Amino acid sequence: MTSDAWILSIDAGTQSVRALIFDLSGNLIEKTHVVLDSHVAKCPGWAEQDPDYYWKSLCDACNNLMEKIGDQRDKIKGVALTAQRGTVVNVDREGWPLRPAITWLDQRTVEEIPKVSIYWELMFKVIGESRTLRSFRGQAEANWLQQVQPDIWENTHKYLLLSGFITHHLVGKFVDSTACQVGYIPFDYKRFTWSKSWDWKWKGLGMKRSLMPGLVMPGLLLGNITKSASQASGIPEGIPMIAAGADKACEILGSGCLEPSIGAVSYGTTATISTMTKKYIEVIKWLPPFPSVIPGSYHTEVQIFRGFWMVNWFKREFCEKEQKIAEQKGVPVETLFEEMIKDIPPGAMGLTLQPYWTPGIHFPGPDAKGAIIGFGDVHTKAHIYRAILEGLAYALREGKTKTEKRTGTKLKLLRVSGGGSQSDTAMQITADIFGLPVERPHTYETSGLGAAIAVAVGLGFYSDFESAISAMTRVGDRFEPRPEAMALYNKLYHQVYRKMYGRLAPLYIRIREITGYPKI
Repeated sequence: MTSDAWILSIDAGTQSVRALIFDLSGNLIEKTHVVLDSHVAKCPGWAEQDPDYYWKSLCDACNNLMEKIGDQRDKIKGVALTAQRGTVVNVDREGWPLRPAITWLDQRTVEEIPKVSIYWELMFKVIGESRTLRSFRGQAEANWLQQVQPDIWENTHKYLLLSGFITHHLVGKFVDSTACQVGYIPFDYKRFTWSKSWDWKWKGLGMKRSLMPGLVMPGLLLGNITKSASQASGIPEGIPMIAAGADKACEILGSGCLEPSIGAVSYGTTATISTMTKKYIEVIKWLPPFPSVIPGSYHTEVQIFRGFWMVNWFKREFCEKEQKIAEQKGVPVETLFEEMIKDIPPGAMGLTLQPYWTPGIHFPGPDAKGAIIGFGDVHTKAHIYRAILEGLAYALREGKTKTEKRTGTKLKLLRVSGGGSQSDTAMQITADIFGLPVERPHTYETSGLGAAIAVAVGLGFYSDFESAISAMTRVGDRFEPRPEAMALYNKLYHQVYRKMYGRLAPLYIRIREITGYPKI
């Protein structure tokens, strides 16, 4: 083993692009980041972004990193990419985008959808899932493009996820990792490859196999950094690029969550709770377990779409004053938030939040909306902030229950990653609401670390993923549940939070019927 070897991980997220250098012990040697505007909304519910903006931001981050490490760039032995999921790009034969990328935050739908065979229509009808079939096809970006922008679709050579788009820029080939394939695409999650030719997804999405990139299993070679990519990004030419996985898949690896009894919680733009599994298990019906970075494995997942994005929403809508103070002090505004809620007791004086600012098809349902109940004259924006943290933890606890029921495995421990894991308050709230020990990995850059682990295995520095994870991950801080807070949260969870959705759902349906929003 070359003990002084370094690995470059590129993390193309929703809110930033980060370039990270790890050593073979999982230490973060150096990093740079470029903050992103997450999307542009030309119409209500739309979320688009210029694909070249991602590429240029990546190049800026990498060039800044190479400038930082100087002559030591020779230590870099491999590169991996991890990226946000479900963002799609239409490209021409040269790999250049034909239109803005439609990001995973987009909510547009289509009314007219391609017909599938009568067999599939009847099958979904018999099992009572016709609405699921229609929702999937109605939300698929490919169907919208074919209906609204047929010229763009006709000229599309490849239909790529953001990971595939960036990979083409880096290695000059239309390839992507199997562990990046999450979205409205004809992917067979059981077999880790494109769906069979007879599968309903091809016709239901109006797609053909030639539009899709080649697939490479994690840990294998995608290609080598091209001369043009090196000139643009500063990454040394010829370095091998190894297939890794999507951001959530890499986070699980970087958190060291190999055992099915360890829950991986991600407090990112999307909040999730996941577990590793060797079996194909749908925790929520029709929502497949996603491909793990460990070949042949899956990770179950329950998502809260807007997750820790809600903290940014709170910051934008309520905290102009705090942002100015933080700027003057030279500290992140979240540091002031921690101080702001230090005297707010568990339960936020009865303020309870349901965090469905963006509905999900499967969980809790397409008609869901967000809600805050329990307001009184004692409440301040500090109470709202605490209620956001508690509401996210309540929703993920509900996901934990669903996961345990479907997998038959009780969770004994949680590992929390993502930007929100830097908050001690969020970590303690999570421990208290779940009633479980909560650990913070030694670095919150777990997505980048997971990608680095794939490189370490792919280049033979470790014989397998288990060995690499053992050597490159470890636990940082640990938070134990506090009995008094846990008892209070149990009552609020069972007697208040769990009853909110059922009682508010009829109102959400009426809201949709009256206003047309949300309409998915």
